[in-house]
Amino acid sequence: MALLSRILVPVEFSPRCMGSAQYAEALARHFHCELVFLHVVRPPFTPYTAPDVMAYSNAIDLGADMQQQARTWLEAFLAGRFNSNRVAQEVLEGDPARTIVEYARDGGFDLIVMPTHGYGPFRRFLLGSVTAKVLHDAACPVWTGPHMETAPAYDSLEFRKILCAIDLEPESRAVLGWAGAFAQEFSGELHIVHAIATSERRAGGWSFDPDWRADVSRRARGSIEQLQNELQTPGDVSIEIGEPPEAIREAAGRLGADLVVIGRGRPGLLGRLRTNAYAILRESPCPVVAI
Repeated sequence: MALLSRILVPVEFSPRCMGSAQYAEALARHFHCELVFLHVVRPPFTPYTAPDVMAYSNAIDLGADMQQQARTWLEAFLAGRFNSNRVAQEVLEGDPARTIVEYARDGGFDLIVMPTHGYGPFRRFLLGSVTAKVLHDAACPVWTGPHMETAPAYDSLEFRKILCAIDLEPESRAVLGWAGAFAQEFSGELHIVHAIATSERRAGGWSFDPDWRADVSRRARGSIEQLQNELQTPGDVSIEIGEPPEAIREAAGRLGADLVVIGRGRPGLLGRLRTNAYAILRESPCPVVAI
């Protein structure tokens, strides 16, 4: 069974969305899968006394006109680039994040590809609210990153070095399994990194053990190798001591990673996107798939 059979690409007609479309196109061509571009129009809440809506008799007419305009923009956005009978376009009305999550769930999509949000020197501190909500709630993996608008053309994209960051929580099995399958599909190198925060050194009396670093690294490596054996996912293993976001960013930079694969946490009342995952997404030098 192919790793990907349906890919959803939410778009809002920006350069960063064109970059995410290029990544999605490369994946769709490789896996020969269906590609759906979705634009969500927010319901019209403009007061009826506003001059630009005086021509409409009700919000239904205004909403229909906004959707028609969005379809025109979507066709122009995709014009001449995605000529395939496996490419579809959809315009819906609603809350963007909720609509994207529900559409992906109901449509059985295997991946959502969308950019983060943010510009200028403060971009690293920003994660768009729509992207953050999708990351919290989506059932399928989400492909995102802070540099989408600089994506190369789809035919020059390569995924030779895959960095899989795992924290040895229960969902690490799914994260490593996805990363291993992706690396194998593209004949790429799989590299696994586990970061141990320095704050953990004070836990369990380890701070009094002069061999703390060697001991904790040995135990983590043993757990990872056991997981690799169970999943049959060969790859180099690196144990880093330091705060996970910085350690993973530096590991991706040293490796020249084309993709970083991380976990989002388990579904629950407070959502899925952990603090470390949030920081990794903001600072990664390459695209990130959050499982």
